[in-house]
Amino acid sequence: MTTATASTCPDCAEAVPVPDGLRVTSIVVCPACKVELELIGVDPVEFALAPEIEEDFGE
Repeated sequence: MTTATASTCPDCAEAVPVPDGLRVTSIVVCPACKVELELIGVDPVEFALAPEIEEDFGE
């Protein structure tokens, strides 16, 4: 897996490598703080905290 570029984590501000082939809505994990990030832009590369998966408990 080669790295195309890097961006910063919105949670801890560390550099997050962006592997080739990622698309908007792809999920990556910050190597520093281990939070899941969603790719929201590719030019420039931009991350946001990935939404939490919520359970509906049958509602």
